Amino acid sequence: MRRSLVLVALAATSMVALAFLIPLAIVVKNSAYNRALNEAEKQAGAMTQTLLITRKPQEIRQVIRSTRYGGQQRLAVHLSVPAGTYGYSHITAADLQEAQKLATASTVEKPDGVAYLQPLATSESGIAIVEAFVPHEQLTHGVIGTWWVLAGVAVGLVAGSVLVADRLGARAVKATRALAEGARRMGQGDLTARVPVQGPPEFEEVGKAFNAMAERVRHLLAAEREVVADLSHRLRTPLTALLLDADTLGHGPGADRVREAVQGLEREVDEIIKIARSGLQPDDSGADAAEVVRDRLVFWSALADDQERPWTVRGADRPAPVPLSRADLAAALDALLGNVFRYTPEGTRFAVTLVHQADLVALVVEDAGPGIADSARAVRRGASGGGSTGLGLDIARRAAETTGGSLHVDRGPLGGARVQLRLRRV
Repeated sequence: MRRSLVLVALAATSMVALAFLIPLAIVVKNSAYNRALNEAEKQAGAMTQTLLITRKPQEIRQVIRSTRYGGQQRLAVHLSVPAGTYGYSHITAADLQEAQKLATASTVEKPDGVAYLQPLATSESGIAIVEAFVPHEQLTHGVIGTWWVLAGVAVGLVAGSVLVADRLGARAVKATRALAEGARRMGQGDLTARVPVQGPPEFEEVGKAFNAMAERVRHLLAAEREVVADLSHRLRTPLTALLLDADTLGHGPGADRVREAVQGLEREVDEIIKIARSGLQPDDSGADAAEVVRDRLVFWSALADDQERPWTVRGADRPAPVPLSRADLAAALDALLGNVFRYTPEGTRFAVTLVHQADLVALVVEDAGPGIADSARAVRRGASGGGSTGLGLDIARRAAETTGGSLHVDRGPLGGARVQLRLRRV
């Protein structure tokens, strides 16, 4: 923006300066030319006064030598009666004859200057021609210096306009950068980010609006965190009752599984409260997808054995680091596996596969159930065809998109639904 303003000012001022500079340069040159010819006319006019008084060659030569032009060998007198040329001539005989025919003042361009010819009718019915020669350096005397002065003035005007445009642009750019920095900090989760109200009036209005928006967002998010924390805390009472009831079940695989599920639910509630209180700051430490898969399958395998569900896991034998927190990745995988157990009959086969690629890790969960009739609707938040909240696939989708990846739902080789959670490594 700053550069654009400077270029616009440079172009506009340069065009204006040239529009005035070129005509002024021509006027200066013509003025110097006319001034030199006027001086030559004066010198010739002084000589014509002498010719009205005398025709004696000696007196004419003496008068020529006494003049400035004569002393510089630039003045001559051409007489027809008696015929002769006195002084220092710079024209040819043809030029002289042409001037005698015209009988009016004229000029003759020569390679080294201009000859001014002033005719004078004499009493002997002849025409005398007074020649005053002006060299090129006299025709352009002072022109180059004046042009340099005009060029200096033009350059000064252009430089001044560029400087003013640069200062104005710097002021606007400073305000723009401050606004961009504030927006970047807000995007990174810094709810205290504010921008200085500075710059042109329009940028001041934008700064005020941004600060008001940031303050409003801070209040809204704070209220939302408090609501989430309060709701999560209220779940502790029924969880405590469930845990007490689970203790009365005695011992056995089923009782142990119920107690483990309740304890896992309690840990999740604690994690939600912790995140809500800390301002929903993301965990940038990352996680090993293979380790998370192995850990969560330990939990789900017990339920799968109870329901006589055959299952396999592939690709979890080597590390698969992804830029996603362990809790978020575990929640996404639990959502996918929970859908398998919820929407397929007992005894239905399922498989979990980790596909390792250079730029991504694909977490694939597939089953041999009836599949998903409308896969596009299934991934929409709050949409469900089975009476649930419809948030399971949405949780997985948002986890993938956090890494720059995506979620795809289609029909897999087992005949049922196949959900691919594609997680970008960077």
